[in-house]
Amino acid sequence: MSILIYAEHDNAQLKAETHKLVTAASEIGGEVHVLVAGAGCAAVASQASAISGVSKVIVADNSVYAHQLAENIAELVLSLAGGYTHILAAATTTGKNFMPRVAALLDVVQLSDVIGIESADTFIRPIYAGNAIATVQSSDKVKVLTVRATSFDAAPEGNSAAVEAIDSVFENTQVTFEGDEMVKSDRPELTAANIIISGGRGMQDGEHFAMLERIADKLGAAVGASRAAVDAGFVPNDMQVGQTGKIVAPELYIAVGISGAIQHLAGMKDSKVIVAINKDPEAPIFQVADYGLEADLFAALPELESALG
Repeated sequence: MSILIYAEHDNAQLKAETHKLVTAASEIGGEVHVLVAGAGCAAVASQASAISGVSKVIVADNSVYAHQLAENIAELVLSLAGGYTHILAAATTTGKNFMPRVAALLDVVQLSDVIGIESADTFIRPIYAGNAIATVQSSDKVKVLTVRATSFDAAPEGNSAAVEAIDSVFENTQVTFEGDEMVKSDRPELTAANIIISGGRGMQDGEHFAMLERIADKLGAAVGASRAAVDAGFVPNDMQVGQTGKIVAPELYIAVGISGAIQHLAGMKDSKVIVAINKDPEAPIFQVADYGLEADLFAALPELESALG
């Protein structure tokens, strides 16, 4: 067996998801190759080669891959697919964008949001917004998987895998990159943060999120939000945690004024320690919380901020 992993990166830094995908691949078994597609991404390839368990890094360094457009990446992956039994990508915005195209072009079923490996052809994934767990067996010649990276530990470093450059260039002229709007913050990214404090509809408005931000600064935490808070316009949607937002699994997750709808729980219930602050004793969030505080958040948050010094 041979496994191809698509590397998540920004052309300069390899993202932590790739290390976790290598762990998932090691549970499948077989030789593991990592594909780095980008522009000026030699440093990323070097970082990927250092991951233990990787036997080869394939680098497609060309300007057409600078922004990793799904149409171009899907064709690149398809061109390499013949040599692999499994193709893995993280279940992130990037992975969810191009991997269904790969599966369709290969005429195979995509297995999405895999959270466990039973064997080389049998995988575990959540269904019904995480309310049930399905064990799925695939008979496809090539298994195309998006993996929920938060379910796996990061593979260690200390390796020096071979790096092979390829000159394959696939450019879909019907699609062009126009620009992006990046949110700049000194706080850690939601999906990579060890501590997250999130607010829900109970915050009442966007201005009150400043209370969470002050606590986040003291804890070195990221700030998230429930879908209800995002839909209400309190905060932008890049802060949303949940089934249709970002899937997170930090060491500590603090839910403030969040009732605990199924959609939200699906995105954070794998957190190592969950703390809930809510004035409603019947709030579903208390059913998954390790520690719960039944209190008015507008009284509890200032006390917490003061206690943190």
